[in-house]
Amino acid sequence: MEEFNDTVNLGESVVKVLKGIYDPEIPVDIYELGLIYDVMINEDNDVKVLMTLTSPNCPVAETLPMEVEEKIKSLDPVNSCEVEITFDPPWTKDLMSEEAKLELGML
Repeated sequence: MEEFNDTVNLGESVVKVLKGIYDPEIPVDIYELGLIYDVMINEDNDVKVLMTLTSPNCPVAETLPMEVEEKIKSLDPVNSCEVEITFDPPWTKDLMSEEAKLELGML
């Protein structure tokens, strides 16, 4: 088991979890898609994720934030996790990583 001695290690683990969650309509994980705007972790290992969806009508608008929350909560040192959805700024393809653009043939 990894040793979580600081929020940096925990942050990296949270990112690993996020990279394992995929948008069901696009074969790219939500981190590389640019849907994650911010991950905040305090000294008590409370995690807050600020994320968006590809559109407000996204078919997983209900389930995706819950999946993110549950998977992050499953990390041992995480005390609590809150996922906040925002559409400000709205998601655009420009937020995608180079890797995601390459994967989707946009480069």
